[in-house]
Amino acid sequence: MTATSHPAFSSVWADLRGVPFTQGYLDAGGIRTRYISSGSPDKPLLLCLHGVGGHAEAYARNFGAHGEHFWTVAIDMLGHGWTEKPPINYEVRDYAGHVLDVLKALDRSKAHFSGESLGGWVAAHLAVHQPTAVDKLVLNTAGGWTAHPEVMARLKSISNQAAEDPSWERIKGRLEYLMYDHSKVPDDLVETRRAIYAQPGFAETMKRIMCLQEMDLRRRNMLTEEQYRSIVAPTLVVWTSHDPTATPEEGRQIADMIPDSTYVVMNECGHWPQYEDADEFNRIHIDFLTGKRA
Repeated sequence: MTATSHPAFSSVWADLRGVPFTQGYLDAGGIRTRYISSGSPDKPLLLCLHGVGGHAEAYARNFGAHGEHFWTVAIDMLGHGWTEKPPINYEVRDYAGHVLDVLKALDRSKAHFSGESLGGWVAAHLAVHQPTAVDKLVLNTAGGWTAHPEVMARLKSISNQAAEDPSWERIKGRLEYLMYDHSKVPDDLVETRRAIYAQPGFAETMKRIMCLQEMDLRRRNMLTEEQYRSIVAPTLVVWTSHDPTATPEEGRQIADMIPDSTYVVMNECGHWPQYEDADEFNRIHIDFLTGKRA
C-alpha cells in the first residue's frame, strides 16, 4: 500500500500547540474585555493590538516566541471580537482610552505596545498623548497617516458585507484581503471570525467601527507630522512588500518622521506579516524589543 502525503494542517490551535497560554476576560473601565496571554506577569508587559474588524487571534503565531521574553497580552479591542460593544462611533481616542483601562486592569503603568493597522494607529496615538505609558513602540502596517479613498471604500464594503452576511465565503474573502498568500487563511481562522461576525447586533457595530473609513471623520483622527516627530519611545516601523492599504514608501514616511526609529520591510507579505511570516516577524520584533538591532 502506497503512503499518501498530505500538506501540513494549518490552524490557530496548531499554532498554539505546546504554548502555555491563557484566555479570559478582564474588567477594563467597566468594559468586559477578552484577552489571550502567554508568558508570566514577572516579565515586561507587551500589549498587542489588532487591526480593524480583527481580534486577538491575529497574534496566534506570536504567543509562543514572545512568551519566552514578555508577558504577552493580546486583546479584542473595544467593539471587536468578544469584547463589549457600546453603541458609539469608534474613534481612535475611544480605543486608546480602553487600552489605558486595560493597562490599569493589568496593574501596570506602562508597556511595550505593538499594533497592526488600526492597532498601530492607536498605539501611536498613545505614544503621542500618553508617552509615559509607552516603553517601546512597534507600528506594523499602521494606520493613521494615509487616507486613500479607494482603500477606505473597499475596506468598508467588504467589512460591512461580511458582518451583514457572515457566510463562509464572505468571511474568507475578508481574511484573504489581509494576506499576500491566500492559502495562509486556515479554515478555523475563518470560523473564528465567522462566529464573531455572527453575534447578534454585530452588523450595526461594524458600521460604527467603519466610521474611520469616512474621510471627514478619518482626517480628524489622523496623526500629524508634528505629532509623529514628538514620539520619544524607541520605535520600530514594520511594513510589507504587498500591503493592500499603503506602499512601503508611505511606511518609510512614518519612520522618517519618528526620531531614531528603525524601519523594516518584510517581503511577500500583505497586511498581517506577524501571521504570514511569523518566524521572520518574531525574530525582528523580539530583537527590537529586547534591545538588539532589527
